[in-house]
Amino acid sequence: MQNSQIDFIPILMQVVLAVGFVAGTIAISNLLGPKRSSVNKDKSFECGIESVGNARIPFSVKYFLVAILFVLFDVEVIFMYPWAVNFKEMGVDGLIKMSIFMILLLIGFFYVIKKKALVWE
Repeated sequence: MQNSQIDFIPILMQVVLAVGFVAGTIAISNLLGPKRSSVNKDKSFECGIESVGNARIPFSVKYFLVAILFVLFDVEVIFMYPWAVNFKEMGVDGLIKMSIFMILLLIGFFYVIKKKALVWE
């Protein structure tokens, strides 16, 4: 099957349209938006609480570790949906592969628990 360059014109048009829309939206909002600046408008504000101190306080590494572990196990669960949908078509071979996958997932989960990565102090 040969592809000619004409087949890529719709993709190019979509890219040009997307980039043009983003650039146009930014340009129009810059032209039409308010330009007044004041001390109150430039002040940082969050949840009705006045800002106190430096915003660059260090976070515990545990916070990031828990976030990364959540994303890791969440992404691994995503692989189970296609398997569940195609369970009958995959047969015993699919069951064995998913069992191996689940065993490796559980080994990783028990390793995380053993290292107390999810324990908050």
